[in-house]
Amino acid sequence: MADKGLRVNEQIRVREVRLIDEEGGRTGIVPTREALELAKERDLDLVEVSPNANPPVCKILDYGKYRFEQEKRLRDSRKNQKALKNKEIRMQPKIGSGDLDTKAKHVQEFLDEGNKVKVTIRFRGRELAHTELGYDVLNEVTKRLREGSFAVEKPAAMEGRFMSMTLNSKVKQGEKKE
Repeated sequence: MADKGLRVNEQIRVREVRLIDEEGGRTGIVPTREALELAKERDLDLVEVSPNANPPVCKILDYGKYRFEQEKRLRDSRKNQKALKNKEIRMQPKIGSGDLDTKAKHVQEFLDEGNKVKVTIRFRGRELAHTELGYDVLNEVTKRLREGSFAVEKPAAMEGRFMSMTLNSKVKQGEKKE
């Protein structure tokens, strides 16, 4: 019956507890047996809400209703969270101007949706001798993005055959700029 470490009724094995009644009023420190009797008189449960306190804090309440409220609160908090997505745009150092416009437009769309974007340039063969071309392409991408819509989280850096930078959106999660 007890979940998430909560002890209920006879599972509470301490000598005395700090008791809070069903209205939230502090009753004080009472023996556990007395607290259990009070809970049974009122057709409620004795629930240990703070086991690490000295003495542990127990509340008289309807345990089924309490669990339902906790699960409902957890569901609501999950519903309000939006997972942050990491998007990646890949290109080569010898990308054409029109293609670069298209890629920059995609990056801007991802940023407007509130996502993080990793812009990656893949070098092949002899292109590795000219990594400065990669820096130029990444700088050109940032120039084509709307001012103030992003922050550079990780500047351009080489990682093996790849050069990448990470851009973070300044748009709050959930609100999309038109």
